[in-house]
Amino acid sequence: MRGRWAAGIVPRNFCWIIKDHLAVSERPGGYAPNHRKVRRQEELLWLRAQGFTRVVSLLGSTHNLHAYEELGLEWSRFPMPAASETPTILAKLYPSVHRWLRGGERLLLHQEELGDCVMGVAAGYLLWSEILPDGPRAITAMERLLRRQMGTVGRMIVAAVQDVPSIDSLAGPDHEIGAQAETDAAADVSELDAEASEAEKDATEPAPVDTDGPGASDGTGVAEPSPPGTKETVAAPAGEDDGLATGPP
Repeated sequence: MRGRWAAGIVPRNFCWIIKDHLAVSERPGGYAPNHRKVRRQEELLWLRAQGFTRVVSLLGSTHNLHAYEELGLEWSRFPMPAASETPTILAKLYPSVHRWLRGGERLLLHQEELGDCVMGVAAGYLLWSEILPDGPRAITAMERLLRRQMGTVGRMIVAAVQDVPSIDSLAGPDHEIGAQAETDAAADVSELDAEASEAEKDATEPAPVDTDGPGASDGTGVAEPSPPGTKETVAAPAGEDDGLATGPP
């Protein structure tokens, strides 16, 4: 492959949850009948080029796992079960994500499509890890980042976090989230709050011009959404300008 394709393409609906640490997307290659092997290869090449070290699958099947191995990407699978068993899976998933982030890994979390399940799991992690203080704020942050409303399934996953052993119950420094990731995320949560307050204050005034472009971020923490009505772009490798969310430089 040559030119832009040599570096791959951005996975569909890719979005940073914790900037430069944890991202989500639909299943690389597309979901269900839309899945294409060539597209999967290109998206995995992009992930590898951007420094992703591990793909975390929430699928009930083993789809894609062999493709991750072929390209040298570590993978872990946590199939999301029925609602009654959700806390059991989250109790295994969240400490693992916590440990990987602490170890400096860059993670992509996915299921078939970027829907309620992935939204709920990601929002639940922000709550469980104490990056965000309560469920409503975690849900709101996720809806703003992904520009879609979280449904009943996602909200049930966030609610299930209360039945998961807390992060405080994990003893020892090996369970501490990377300090930079936590600090960055907390800082950007404050920016999200300030942005919301400013939007309410200036609701009747023309929106100011964003000189840094839509989806601009100071490179910290929980990824900052663009103003409504704009399309976010991924900072792809040199020579590319396509994508759906703010990505790594």
